Amino acid sequence: MIQIPATFLRIPVAALAALSCLCMGQAGADQRPSDRPNILVIYLDDFGWRDCGFMGSDFFETPNLDRLAEQGTMFTDAYAGAANCAPSRACLMSGQYTPRHEIFNVGTGPRGKAQHRRLLHVPGTDTLSPSITTWPQRLHAAGYKTALMGKWHLSDDPTQYGFDINVGGSHSGSPPKGYYPPHPNAPGLNDAPEDEYLTDRLSDEAVKFIRGSADQTWMLYLTHFAVHTPLIAKRELVAKYESKPAGELHQHVAMATMIEAVDRGIGRIMRTINELDLDQNTVVLFSSDNGGYGPATDMHPLKGYKGTYYEGGIRVPMFVRWPGHVIAGRRIDTPVSQLDWYPTILDIAGLERSDDQTLDGVSLWPMLTEPSQTLASRALFWHFPAYLQGYSNVDEQRDPLFRTRPCGIIRQGDWKLHEYFESGDLELYNLKDDIGESENLADSMPDKASELHKAMIRWREHTDAPVPSTANPKFDAAAEAKAIADVQRKAAKNKRNR
Repeated sequence: MIQIPATFLRIPVAALAALSCLCMGQAGADQRPSDRPNILVIYLDDFGWRDCGFMGSDFFETPNLDRLAEQGTMFTDAYAGAANCAPSRACLMSGQYTPRHEIFNVGTGPRGKAQHRRLLHVPGTDTLSPSITTWPQRLHAAGYKTALMGKWHLSDDPTQYGFDINVGGSHSGSPPKGYYPPHPNAPGLNDAPEDEYLTDRLSDEAVKFIRGSADQTWMLYLTHFAVHTPLIAKRELVAKYESKPAGELHQHVAMATMIEAVDRGIGRIMRTINELDLDQNTVVLFSSDNGGYGPATDMHPLKGYKGTYYEGGIRVPMFVRWPGHVIAGRRIDTPVSQLDWYPTILDIAGLERSDDQTLDGVSLWPMLTEPSQTLASRALFWHFPAYLQGYSNVDEQRDPLFRTRPCGIIRQGDWKLHEYFESGDLELYNLKDDIGESENLADSMPDKASELHKAMIRWREHTDAPVPSTANPKFDAAAEAKAIADVQRKAAKNKRNR
């Protein structure tokens, strides 16, 4: 049996009762005090809530991440801004919910078959607006030397958003040719030798940047493509994991090698920081852009995976480490969001806030440094007015055809409400008692469902969130029903053959 830490099963949560917004923005030309820390942001791709050792993986190995997490403050109820890559990254960079930056999906085109979509989706945009000031721009204006290593996904050129150096970042959401060369259209990676693993190269570039910036204050956004598809194993690690007994939670060999490559690189980076005597003056923030890739990992006891708005699609591992400042060895189960990183980073860097740009997060800094500090009561929201097609080889989906259909989500305290715009269906869950979202309480607790639904509608009005309502003329109910039956029949046959 998998041993789930007791804190995951209890999920005691601070009461969150109302929407709170914090308005901040660029404060002009900031002056850099000499004691500002370096900032290392490690942001993985499709790395699930339980894919680290410190979150309970029974097969994947992450000793370096585990050590860093134990030296800092971990968040068990941490959330990405969206359930898939591009919108989540836009939320991180802007500090804003999706209706503000309008990146709702990967690309703007319809996803899934037209005859299965009941509504016309809201396309949004695929590029982060230059009118939005990112936190890298704020740090750059304050005198930080800034670099991006890896995935960008929000425009053709990340240097327009506050980065002095870009290695690998483009509009692409995955390595165009995989994790071994060539790497076309990936800046700074054209000279890769044929046996060089992309994750290793990005870690090496990070080490080079840190060594070359030791006499300056720097910010590094290390945003690995790993462990996004294509799932291409690091060759020299395959035999190790093929001979390792499978865990009950995890057993995917290629994924295990990809995760170990990330972790080894982080170990090299931290050794470099220590060698340069920068450890006490470097903040590390770690997380992932969404839940894990369903066919290769498992977020149990959470339901769902990347692309769904159940907990497995949006809850992610997260920690912050800064020796002597951030409390070490602490786990916090207060719900937090990656939208909180923008104001937190401003506080870490000692930067002023203004009303030039609305931010939807709150600073975690007081809670990271003072045991008695808690967050004010608030709700968290997600808005997805589009479609994301399902995985054909993953069982127990809510919908056999789509990972998610157009929806809105609110978490307030222990309560979480889903609204699906095609049908108006509501799903209500108490995460304290039912972390796996298995018992829909919407019918048995209509007052609570109505309370949260009204709060979500007010939030949509406040943020001008577009709700799709136009019927799709290509929708075919009979074709949809047949496709659902076919998928269910195939899944049942596969289950019998196991």
